[in-house]
Parts: sequence; structure tokens; C-alpha cells
Amino acid sequence: MAQVHGQSDLSRLAEDIIATYREFPATQYIGANSLPSRDVIIHLIGMIRELLFPGFFGKQSLSDADLSYHVNSMVSGVRDALFDQIRRAIRHQEQRGGNTECKDCDETAAALTDEFLGSIPKIRRTLSTDAQAAFDGDPAAGSVDEIIFSYPGYLAISIYRIAHELCALHVPLIPRIMTEYAHSLTGIDIHPGASIGDYFFIDHGTGVVIGETTIIGRNVKIYQGVTLGALSTRGGQQLRGSKRHPTIQDDVMIYPNASILGGETVIGAGATINGNVFITQSVPPNTRVSVKHPELQYRNRPPREFVQEQPNDFQI
Repeated sequence: MAQVHGQSDLSRLAEDIIATYREFPATQYIGANSLPSRDVIIHLIGMIRELLFPGFFGKQSLSDADLSYHVNSMVSGVRDALFDQIRRAIRHQEQRGGNTECKDCDETAAALTDEFLGSIPKIRRTLSTDAQAAFDGDPAAGSVDEIIFSYPGYLAISIYRIAHELCALHVPLIPRIMTEYAHSLTGIDIHPGASIGDYFFIDHGTGVVIGETTIIGRNVKIYQGVTLGALSTRGGQQLRGSKRHPTIQDDVMIYPNASILGGETVIGAGATINGNVFITQSVPPNTRVSVKHPELQYRNRPPREFVQEQPNDFQI
């Protein structure tokens, strides 16, 4: 590694760094101002969650008298910020494709923003079923309030529900930024393209992976470490758009550290998948899948008194 000593060395280093910008253009974005802001998108998540869970986040002590004014104000704020970020994301995508004018970008962004805002009541209804599923399925849950405030699985699902609506509208960049932010907070990786039915519950959650083309039905519960993934990704970008991840039908329970792989793999309704299994083929409905338990051995050892030797200068 070359050492930097004087101003001339610093200038030479700067030129070397700039040369890599030209060498690898895909990893720089110079000369354009339309890139969306990750910080603003994270702030938007908070604003949208305030709309979804009034009184829990943001302004508290809401009353019926001021609810209409507050919600109108929040919707207006979300619309302005989201429109700007969607417009930036669309412009960025178009510029990467060589279209520097992007004449219809503002109109497209406005239409997508309004369509997303119109989906918020639907998102709220679905998240209400997810909260109920978490409460019904976890005897440690003291209340639905506890789930909304503190459960990482519910946080990841909430952000996924928001991102999925944007993904369904083909908004670039923003949905993945949202779900990867949730991933960084919770350890739960849900691709915004996955399709997940209502009454969905992730218990504990750390290490859960749900791939882009996964389809999950209604009333499904999964535990930590579950992977719903692709059987192989050797084809890379050639696999884009293909069904690579499994289908999980209604009323399925998947216990910790199970791996279910492959786009043709279907887990039938009512099945139970025990922990630590590795599945690459379909499972009939109402089937329990498990691995053979290893043989446990117990050996009795005689008790032995432990006496710690004290150093010469040790005194009590």
C-alpha cells in the first residue's frame, strides 16, 4: 500500500481515485441530481407508519376532534415527500437507460404516488390481521399494543406491506431500500416482490429469508431462521422474472431453521414443517415433515469437588 506524505501525493491519490470512477461507472453517480435519498425514504417509512398506527407513533394523545385535521396533514406530507422520491427514482432509472429528458416522469410519479396513497386503507386492514395472528399465535404476547410497539417480526412485515404496494406499481429502487432497511433493523429479509397473504406471523424472526418470487397463503406462521429461497442462482440475471422460490399454501406452520427451496416446490395447505429440515420437493396438504431425531446419549459422571488454588499473596 502506497503511503501519502505531501500535498502532491494527495493530489496524485485523488486522481487515482477519480480514474476508478471512470473505470467502473456503474458504482458512481456523478453529473445528475435525481438519485432518491435513503434518509428521506427511511423518514417516509416513519410517516407512513404513523398513518397506519395512529397514536402509536408520532403524535400521541389524538382525539376524534383533531383526527381529521391530523390525518389530512399527514397524507399531504407523505404525498409531497413520496412524490419527490418516486420522481427521483424514475428519473434515475431513465437516465441509466440513456433517456435524459424523461418528459413524462413527473406525471408518472404523481399517478403512482396517488395510487399508493389509495392503498393505505387496504394495508391497514391487512396489518390488522397480521397483528391479530401474532397475538393469537404467541402466548407470550401481553397485548396487540405490545406487538405493534416491540415485535421485530411485525415491524418487518409492516415495512414489507408498504414496500410491496410500491413494488406492485413498478416503482424502482424505493421498495428494496425500504425492505433492506427493515432487514438491517430486524435480521428479517423479505423481498418486496414476494406475495404474502393476510394473518401472517413471523415469531422471533432473526435470520428469516423470503425470496422475491415466494408466494405465501393465508394464516401462515414461520419461526426464526426459516429460508424460503431459490434452489440455484447460478443463472444469475438470466433467471430474472422466473419463479425461483417456493409456494406456501394456507394454514402452514414452519418451525425454526427449515429451508424450503425451489420455484416448483409447493407446501400444501395445513402442512407442518418441523425444524432443521431441507426441502426441495412439494409436500402434500396436511403433512408433517421432520428429520429423524439423532440419538441422545447421557453418561453419569461422579461428582468432583473443585478447589481453587489461591496465589501466595492472596488474603481475605
